[in-house]
Amino acid sequence: MSKTSYVASLVVALTASSFPGFAQAGASGGQTSSSAQANGTASAGGSSGVIVQSTPAPQTGDASFQGSVPQGKATATPIALTLADSINRGLKANLGLLTSQQSDAEVRADRLRALAALLPNVNGQLSATEQQLNLQAFGFLVAPPPSAGFQIPKIVGPYSYESAQANATIPIVDYNAIRNFRAARQNVKASILSVKNARDLVVQAVGDAYLEIIADASRITATRAEIEADQAVYTNANRRHEAGTAIGIDVLRSQVELKQRQQQLVAVTNQFQKDKLTLGRVIGLPTGQDFTVADPSPSVPLAAISLQDAEQKAYANRPDLQSAESRVKAAEFTLGAARAERYPTLTASGYYGDEGLNLFTNSHGVFNLTGSVTFNIFDGGRIRADIETSAAELQNRRNEYENLRAQVDYEVRNALLDLESSSEQVKVAQSNIELANQTLQQSRDRFTAGVTNTVEVVQAQQSVADANENLISAQYQYNVAKVSLARALGLAEESMKTYFSNDEQNGVKRP
Repeated sequence: MSKTSYVASLVVALTASSFPGFAQAGASGGQTSSSAQANGTASAGGSSGVIVQSTPAPQTGDASFQGSVPQGKATATPIALTLADSINRGLKANLGLLTSQQSDAEVRADRLRALAALLPNVNGQLSATEQQLNLQAFGFLVAPPPSAGFQIPKIVGPYSYESAQANATIPIVDYNAIRNFRAARQNVKASILSVKNARDLVVQAVGDAYLEIIADASRITATRAEIEADQAVYTNANRRHEAGTAIGIDVLRSQVELKQRQQQLVAVTNQFQKDKLTLGRVIGLPTGQDFTVADPSPSVPLAAISLQDAEQKAYANRPDLQSAESRVKAAEFTLGAARAERYPTLTASGYYGDEGLNLFTNSHGVFNLTGSVTFNIFDGGRIRADIETSAAELQNRRNEYENLRAQVDYEVRNALLDLESSSEQVKVAQSNIELANQTLQQSRDRFTAGVTNTVEVVQAQQSVADANENLISAQYQYNVAKVSLARALGLAEESMKTYFSNDEQNGVKRP
């Protein structure tokens, strides 16, 4: 054997365990290297533990649904908004929905991350190495006798080589990664349903804000009519006082009543403008954009629905309830993933490439293929802690599901009670307005005839005002009860076209 081949065999023996690439230097040898590496996904081999994934939380009264991202630029001309227009705008710009959609994107990314643990991981590597080894640092301290005719060098190199190779790690059996991926899929399903739930919450928020504006507009109209009536009484009282047929207190009393109505008009007008601002924030109108309400009274009597039918619809359609069920399944898979940490994992890894003094003129193919089984022997209780944590999380998800199921029942019952009560209130209020107007007319006639003073007239006017307010409030409560019922049934977005008659677009468009 020549000196060169002997040294080469020593170098191979010393560095084979740290291959590929002979890039790992000896303990005392000087080495310089440069490499360009294109990595694939994160390593899938030997995965263990429970992947922390973004689980969509059940939505409640989130303040973000009262905000939005303004869309477009304000115009000088007020725009006419129907209820359907407002809902469509809200579904495009409401902050709560936009946040939910981004959370859905995060959960989908978690699913891709979990899937990556089941797929091969491949990366490429190009390297150029300049190396020098000190063999004594590896324990070669024995020198052959001079009569042997050869010497073992203490220093090998410097020498250089180049390498181009592809490395791969392939998971074959990994129950932990499989269960983590199944949990991620359930989380994606829950996230999709959470977005649907967010859309329903937007519809509810927009509907409530729009109906509040309608009620405010009705109050303004009623108050103006009351002011006209009060002005007529005041004019009549003043004329009679000048004629000597009425005392001054009658004039003052009617004037006070007129001023109170004027003050009330200022207050309700201010509230009307503030509620318009609220709706603009919910649906993402440009800052400073004025609008008019195009649906003056978008309501129609709702057909009666039994409690049993309503609950069946709610259990079948409520997206938040279905989302909670998917979160339970995801937690079950996560618990299975924690238990699977005790199971062995089978992984194949290796590389194939070309290596030599020069890749283009002096190189040869090299490869390596390794199969490995990894199993737990002792982890200090880490796996047990993961199992207990996942079990507690699963119980929390189950508790949330059962609580939400009971909450759905409560919301359905509550909405039906409000709907029935407000419907009866509307009927009574409509009848009461007729009686109050008749009373006011008789009081005016009596005052004109000199039979009574303005006390009776003022009292009758107040009765009319109260009757108007009761009717406006009852109609508002009835419409809100319909929106609440649609939300309780999980059909808020779909039901707006049937629950409100003046929907010019006959439905709500999905963006």
